[in-house]
Amino acid sequence: MEFQKSPDGGWGWVIVVASFFTQFLCYGSPLAVGVLYIEWLDAFGEGKGKTAWVGSLASGVGLLASLGCGLLYTATVTITCQYFDSRRGLALGLISTGSSVGLFIYAALQRLLIEFYGLDGCLLIVGALALNILACGSLMRPLQSPNCPFPEKIAPENVLERYSIYNEKEKSLEENMNILDKSYSSEDKCNSTLPNGDWGRGTPKSPTEVALAKEPEPYKKKVVEQTYFCKQLAKRKWQLYRNYCGETVSLFKNKVFSALFIAILLFDIGGFPPSLLMEDVARSSNVREEDLTMPLISIIGIMTAVGKLLLGIMADIKWVNTLYLYVATLIITGLALCAIPLAKSYVTLAILSGILGFLTGNWSIFPYVTTKTVGIDKLAHAYGILMFFAGLGNSLGPPIVGWFYDWTQTYDIAFYFSGFCVLLGGFILLLASLPCWDTCNKKLPKPTPTTFFYKVASNV
Repeated sequence: MEFQKSPDGGWGWVIVVASFFTQFLCYGSPLAVGVLYIEWLDAFGEGKGKTAWVGSLASGVGLLASLGCGLLYTATVTITCQYFDSRRGLALGLISTGSSVGLFIYAALQRLLIEFYGLDGCLLIVGALALNILACGSLMRPLQSPNCPFPEKIAPENVLERYSIYNEKEKSLEENMNILDKSYSSEDKCNSTLPNGDWGRGTPKSPTEVALAKEPEPYKKKVVEQTYFCKQLAKRKWQLYRNYCGETVSLFKNKVFSALFIAILLFDIGGFPPSLLMEDVARSSNVREEDLTMPLISIIGIMTAVGKLLLGIMADIKWVNTLYLYVATLIITGLALCAIPLAKSYVTLAILSGILGFLTGNWSIFPYVTTKTVGIDKLAHAYGILMFFAGLGNSLGPPIVGWFYDWTQTYDIAFYFSGFCVLLGGFILLLASLPCWDTCNKKLPKPTPTTFFYKVASNV
C-alpha cells in the first residue's frame, strides 16, 4: 500500500508527543531494571545468571509485559516514519528519548518506591502508571492513501463476494443446494432399503434429524452460504500466510537486511547487559556506596537521551550516511565494553557508562536505517522481524554474562565476550554495506560467440 505524502508536521507533532510518553511509560521501568536486579539477588538468593533471567525477560521476549512493549515500540516507530520524511531523523530521535528519560526517572523513582512500599508495592505502582499508555494510543491516527479510504462495514449480502477473490471456478449456491438435497435423498433411500430384523431394523430418526428434513428452503440456503463463506475465508487466510512467508524470504535476500538482522541480534546480546548489571559491576569492583554520587544507570539514561537526539539530528544531514554512522556506533560500543574490566573506580565506570549510553542512542537511527534498506512500504514487516530478534538478544545477553560471573567469579570474561559480539556484528554489517559488492555483482557483458567454419575435404 502506498501512503499519502508525509506531512512533516501538523498532527505529526501530536504523534511525536504521544509516542514519547508511550516509550517513557513502557520502557522506563524495564530499562531501569538494574535497580530491581540487586533486590532480586537478595530476595531470591540465587546465582547471578539465573536471577538475570528475570530482568532480561522483562526487556526481551517471553513475558506478557515484554510482548506489549514490543508491540508499542513497533507501532510508535512505524507511525512516526509515516508522518515524517525530511525530518524523520529528528522525529525518531525525539520519540526514542522517551525511553531514556524514563530510564533516568524510573531509576530514582523505583529506589524510593522500594524504600517506602517494598518490592511488591513498587511493581504495583509501576504497573498502574503504565495504564496511561491507553490515553497516548487514542491520539494516534495512521496515514491512509487517498485512493484507499478506510474500509466500510460490509453488508451481509456482500460478504460472500468480498471473500471470493480467487480465479478458480467455484460452485454456485444453487449447485451446492442441489448437492445438499441429493445427500438428504440418498440418506433417506439408504434408510428405506435396510433389511427388516432385529439388527437391520431401520433406526428411528432423532427429533433433530426430523426437524432438519422438514426445514424450509431458506434454511438450506443459509447452511450452504455459511459453508461457502468458511471455505472462502480459509482460502483467503492461507493465501495471506503464503504471501507473508514470500515477503519474508524476499527481505532476507537483501544482503544488507540479513547483515542488519545479525548485527542487531549480536548487539543486544552484548550491549544490553551494562544497563542491567552496571550497578552490580560497581559493587563487585569494591566501589563504596557513598562514592556513587549518581547511579550509573541514571548516567546511562541521560547520555542515551543525548545520543538519541544528536544521532537523530545527524541522520537528517544529507552528506551523512546513516548506515555507516550506525556501524561506527556498533564498533565503538564493542571497544567500550571490552574496556569495562579495566575500570576499577567510580569515575572510570561513570565515563564508560556515559560512552555506552551515548552510543546506545543509535536506537533512534535504527528505524531510519531499516527504512533506507527495505523502503517505507515494508518497514512494519521488516521492523517486526528485527525487533523480535532484538528482544531475543535482550533475553539471552544478561543471563550469559551472569553465568560467566558464576563460573569465574569476575565480570572480566563476560564483558570481553559482550564486546566481541558487538564488534562482530558491526564488522559483518560493514562488509555487507561496502559498495564493492554492488560492483562485483554487476553482470559483465556476454562475449560474442566465435563461429568456426569447417570445409569438408574432397575425396578427389
